[in-house]
Amino acid sequence: MDLGNLASLRLFLPELLLIAGVLTIIVLDLLLAGGSLLGELSLIITACALLLVAEAPHAAGDWLFNRMLVDDGFGFFFRVLIILSAIVALWMSIGSDEVKVCEQGEYYAILLAATVAMILMAESNNLLMAYLALELVSLTSYVLTGILRDNRRSQEAALKYLIYGGVASGMMIYGMSWIFGLAGSLDFSVINRALFMTRDAPALAIFIAVVLILSGMGYKIASVPFHMWAPDVYEGAPIPITTFLAIGSKAAGFALLTRFFYPAISHLTASGRWQALSNVDWPQLLVVVCAITMTLGNLAALQQDNLKRMLAYSSIAQAGYALLGFVLLSNDGVRAMLVYLFAYYLMDAGAFVVVMIVANATGREDIGAYRGLAARGGVWPAIALTVFLLSLTGIPATVGFIGKFYVFAAAIRQQFYILAVIGILNSVVSLYYYMRPVKAMFLEAPEPDAAPFTAEMWNYGLMGALTIATIGFGLYPPPVLDFAERSLRFFSGQS
Repeated sequence: MDLGNLASLRLFLPELLLIAGVLTIIVLDLLLAGGSLLGELSLIITACALLLVAEAPHAAGDWLFNRMLVDDGFGFFFRVLIILSAIVALWMSIGSDEVKVCEQGEYYAILLAATVAMILMAESNNLLMAYLALELVSLTSYVLTGILRDNRRSQEAALKYLIYGGVASGMMIYGMSWIFGLAGSLDFSVINRALFMTRDAPALAIFIAVVLILSGMGYKIASVPFHMWAPDVYEGAPIPITTFLAIGSKAAGFALLTRFFYPAISHLTASGRWQALSNVDWPQLLVVVCAITMTLGNLAALQQDNLKRMLAYSSIAQAGYALLGFVLLSNDGVRAMLVYLFAYYLMDAGAFVVVMIVANATGREDIGAYRGLAARGGVWPAIALTVFLLSLTGIPATVGFIGKFYVFAAAIRQQFYILAVIGILNSVVSLYYYMRPVKAMFLEAPEPDAAPFTAEMWNYGLMGALTIATIGFGLYPPPVLDFAERSLRFFSGQS
């Protein structure tokens, strides 16, 4: 159903609450000296937004605000995932020593604004809306990355992020202008009909436009060759922001990527497979991107001693695994991608929580800070990090195994055997660098000047919840699988 502006507000309540939260945080920051409770208030607002998403009516699909946004099952999945990512980032921010020295009002207001922008990316049904949402995500991310004003590493990361983002944004909007010129519309549904109804569609022009658009969306998910910003930004940003970019921003990028490349410029056939435009070979291009992304991310991670930087390259490899489901051009592939993204949220967020706990206690992020961690009082963070790293590898009894199993199984069913073998071999390679911190924590002696390990219960609570979820959904995955299955519903106007 095509809803007007006023009727759309009923389905836009979670976003309105977050926007109201941004304004409230700004006003309270002006009124309260120090703003000591702004983090807790932001967390409560975001949790309430999640409840509104869960209680919202889920119809077959609706266009909101005169077809600028779309409310469907696919959007519901990413609404939940992005808000959960914001909750983790806010929880970590309250317990982070880095964030305590930031301007609290600015920090939490911008973080909530970035959350709204990511949700809009996932719900976009219009090229202009998609571009504006992506730009808002980028601008807020630049500021959050450089929020540590006295930290040179943070400022350098923000500058690099800005330069890479500006180039990618310019290329993407140029490609969008080509699509608009060819289809005569910014609406994804109209673009789809225009391109598929034109018998003599200029394949070369469409392919060039798609490649240009892919540069912007690939930058957001940190896929090769648009990944170069990720290691420096992940290392330089405050750890809660690194976590938010790794899970929330990446989820929004995959949502927009899928929303554009599936309902917008592909067609769902009666057999349940998605058919790309004839003579526009973007699926073959993305198969190559997927294979290189998995391989480069894992090989580069082998050489890293800084755990944040290692997880940054790991995040690039994880984007490659999720892309494996995307390139299959089938509903099975998209379902596997959704399962993997949810699994990635749990295990990557958990790993960064432990990194923050150790950084708070030691002031360090290198693997040397983890030597003898279990022996000097950090047995629970050591066990939790081991669980998360094993899950990232894809070891059974963890949610990461479920995610990789469904991605690889979908690839094999669609006869993408080489891609599945590349993914499995990369998982084997990743075991080496994921086990380096585990070896340091349990098998190496603490450094001579290492102090006894202490941590706050606030951070232990989040770490424990993520650890239980990582193991629990690994042993009993039906809730995750059902969530992905119910979310596999695009409202595109094609039927």
